[in-house]
Amino acid sequence: MVPLWVAEYFGWTGYAHGMAGHAHEMLYGFLAAIICGFALTAIPNWTGRSPVSGLGLAGLFGLWLAGRIAYLLADNIWVSLLDMLFLVVLAAVVIREILAGKNWRNMPVAAIIVLFAASHIAFHQPDYNAAAIRATFAVAIILIALIGGRIVPSFTRNWLTAENHAARTRIAAPMQMFDKIALGLTGLALIGWIVLPFQMVTGGLLLVAGLVQLVRLARWQGLATLSEPLVWSLHAGYIWLIAALILTGSAIIWPQHIPPAAGLHAIAAGLIGSMTLAVMTRASLGHTGRPRSASALTTTIFVLVHAGAMLRIVAAFDNNEIVWLASSGVVWSCAFAVFAVGYAPMLMGVKR
Repeated sequence: MVPLWVAEYFGWTGYAHGMAGHAHEMLYGFLAAIICGFALTAIPNWTGRSPVSGLGLAGLFGLWLAGRIAYLLADNIWVSLLDMLFLVVLAAVVIREILAGKNWRNMPVAAIIVLFAASHIAFHQPDYNAAAIRATFAVAIILIALIGGRIVPSFTRNWLTAENHAARTRIAAPMQMFDKIALGLTGLALIGWIVLPFQMVTGGLLLVAGLVQLVRLARWQGLATLSEPLVWSLHAGYIWLIAALILTGSAIIWPQHIPPAAGLHAIAAGLIGSMTLAVMTRASLGHTGRPRSASALTTTIFVLVHAGAMLRIVAAFDNNEIVWLASSGVVWSCAFAVFAVGYAPMLMGVKR
């Protein structure tokens, strides 16, 4: 979808869904698939219940695929209803699984997915389109801040302990009071961004939230993990959350110097793209019984996704100059292509 959008943006194709179509497919196609995959993989670990599989899983995938096809081929009320159905059903499945497993601790994840589904419904209302896009980005940031706040320090501590690294004694435990304050402040700033996106107070809150998240990240001893890409990639991905908050806040306070697209793509290409690949690579290795250590191929994936995101930020500052925009789309997409080619054999059970 990214190369297709770049081609459309420069008039190289007849595809004509415009900026709204690009935002829709990256958020409610790409991001929705990521959140679905994460939820259906993580929830069985949280609840001890069997994962959604068989016809139920096939049905969810069918809804997702039908929404993609319908949105690309047509534009009417029935298409909109079909497109919205996937996230509504996913939210219902997540709530059912968490309630059945009495896993009250993770009800906030279910609430976040409900908000994601609600923002998708709002997207299809023309008067709320822009606010819905901001709300969806906010959902992604909060979900990553919440889950990342658990897994980044935990995985880092496990690796530092295995390496007998002195930094293991200095790493902060997950979800302490400081983390809750950081999450609350970030949530407040994002609510302001959704409802009051051009107010100075919103920009100030976003900047403060970004700085607090920077302190939070520093407590996880990321510099001690530079010898293992599978661990530092999580920290590098989280840096994009900080960059996204600071760039978005700066674009509100200094609009003549900071383009809003820089903050949006720090979230989309940087935060979502890099954290997706950081978690997918680690989970794929772990779930297939392989050592949790990055190969040259895996390291290449991380380098490509971060390089693609940085090029996209450069493009935003240079009025989407064709060289920057096209190269960012190719490099960023190549990260996912390399993952697909390199990891498909292990995920499909093919012996090497």
